[in-house]
Amino acid sequence: MAGNIMILGTASGTGKSLLAAGLCRILKQDGYRVAPFKSQNMALNSFITPDGLEMGRAQAMQAWAAGIEPSVLMNPILLKPQSDTGSQVIVNGRVWGVMSAREYFACKQTLVPQVLEAYATLKKNCDVIVLEGAGSPAEINLNRQDMVNMGLAAMVDAPVLLAGDIDRGGVFASLYGTLMLLEREHRNRVKGLIINKFRGDVEILRPGLSQLEELTRVPVMGVVPMLAVDIEEEDSLGLREQGSAGSVLDLAVIRLPRISNFTDFHPLEQVEGVGVRYVDSARKLGSPDLILLPGTKSTMADLIWLRQNGLEAALKKAAAAGTPLMGIGGGYQMLGQGLSDPQGIEGGGQIAGMGLLPVEAVFHEQKARTRVTGKILEPQGFFAGLRGTGVEGYEIQTGTITPGEGAA
Repeated sequence: MAGNIMILGTASGTGKSLLAAGLCRILKQDGYRVAPFKSQNMALNSFITPDGLEMGRAQAMQAWAAGIEPSVLMNPILLKPQSDTGSQVIVNGRVWGVMSAREYFACKQTLVPQVLEAYATLKKNCDVIVLEGAGSPAEINLNRQDMVNMGLAAMVDAPVLLAGDIDRGGVFASLYGTLMLLEREHRNRVKGLIINKFRGDVEILRPGLSQLEELTRVPVMGVVPMLAVDIEEEDSLGLREQGSAGSVLDLAVIRLPRISNFTDFHPLEQVEGVGVRYVDSARKLGSPDLILLPGTKSTMADLIWLRQNGLEAALKKAAAAGTPLMGIGGGYQMLGQGLSDPQGIEGGGQIAGMGLLPVEAVFHEQKARTRVTGKILEPQGFFAGLRGTGVEGYEIQTGTITPGEGAA
């Protein structure tokens, strides 16, 4: 029987993913066979496994920390929001359907056997499983059908460490309040508390730690300092508007309302002299050296948003003036002559594209998920220095691109 331990947080953004990755690395260094597990993840950034299956990027990062290859067993359910009330539901790496929040809540218990099967399969080859929760375990309106936080901990009999983020303030209240909202059997499963993202002198913190332990009867097992690690964000709330001061190159990424896989731009942020900023209005566009139109979970809706707020006109003007404009995924589809949705994948209908490329996009139910390799042949202008460069990456696409009028 494999051992296990679960990291929960008082809220989203408390650092659960990094703490879980740290545990994976420490356990690996101590000689254990370890793997990460998150039963349900909600993110528009996803990773494609070598066998063409889709999973959360956080679990891929944790797998690398554990010294193993990512597998969809580590994240059997991935929710990719398509609107404020609905998501594409991916089960074991494949699209299961598109549902409203109410529809998913009504049927998600039918997925519990698949979650437990994935966990059991993963456990066969591991000494320890490091589980990560989602959001907060104190969402009392959702606890009845929980299968990602305390509900999952109970199913697999995992001890829990509860982390709070001191950097955002109110960490004592958030830890105490979270514990008090848990049912007694779940509260008893919490074996330790973690204060995460601490800055300053820990001696000043100690009186508060002692009082917290007295109030909760749960030990504080660690105070983790704020770490200067630059890992990929899962949530677009982490994206910054300003690039690096004094950058030689200014790259503007259009911050679409439903931007997806913006982790594509993370490597650019690591290059010295390159400033990457995320732009959501024509006023903020300025005069960048390169404009990147990213992927999106709702291409047609986000293209309409570009038109309504004036960014489409600004992008066309910049392209006409010679500024390189690169589209990725849905952003590439927007640059074409038209987008058509005969099967209602994005609500149906058709709209004109931006008309900058002689291609047309047609959406359909089949989703491309694959790893690809290639070579840059004859790039021009800004990209001329990339001639002959080999590239590798992934493709996640719902729809096909066909030559439009005027294509060579």
